[in-house]
Amino acid sequence: MSYKRWIFVAIFLFGIGLVFGLTVALALPASPVGITLEDIPGLKELVDFLASLPPALTAVFIFTKNASVLLLSFALSPILCLVPAITLFSNGSILGLISVMVSQEESVGFVLAGLLPHGVFELPALILGEAAALSFGAVVILALFKKERRSLLLPSLKQNLKYLIIALALLLPAAIIETYVTPLLLT
Repeated sequence: MSYKRWIFVAIFLFGIGLVFGLTVALALPASPVGITLEDIPGLKELVDFLASLPPALTAVFIFTKNASVLLLSFALSPILCLVPAITLFSNGSILGLISVMVSQEESVGFVLAGLLPHGVFELPALILGEAAALSFGAVVILALFKKERRSLLLPSLKQNLKYLIIALALLLPAAIIETYVTPLLLT
């Protein structure tokens, strides 16, 4: 399967997760009766931790966290492509869930101001990186069962590593924008 098709698969998995997250969030009772952002375990602690860091370290932390997710997903992709699929679905779900919760507490404009500036880089990075992971994982799985497919392993690795590097490069401006620009838009 071509890499372009894996991008569509990645977008589909992310979209299914997004719809799931939106559906779950809309089915929940609206705050203050229902769940609020403060009810999400660890979220307040993470926000407080990031706020305590100098901005440059916050950007490094965000980049490192996002890059490690992509790298781990790529490395574990030969295990039935489960990690990239779960990563895409869960990121979509979390985005949908948090977006609805924040829009109920603040506004849709607030959500867009918080997501769009860095999301322009981060979401394509996620899609590109996870599509590379799915593509490579599928080639490895096929090579296990068909000897004639084993010759495709190295070319697939090289091609998908290029896409992974592009995805990692996109995460750098996303982390910088998320650290320096997004807080200005949300105040």
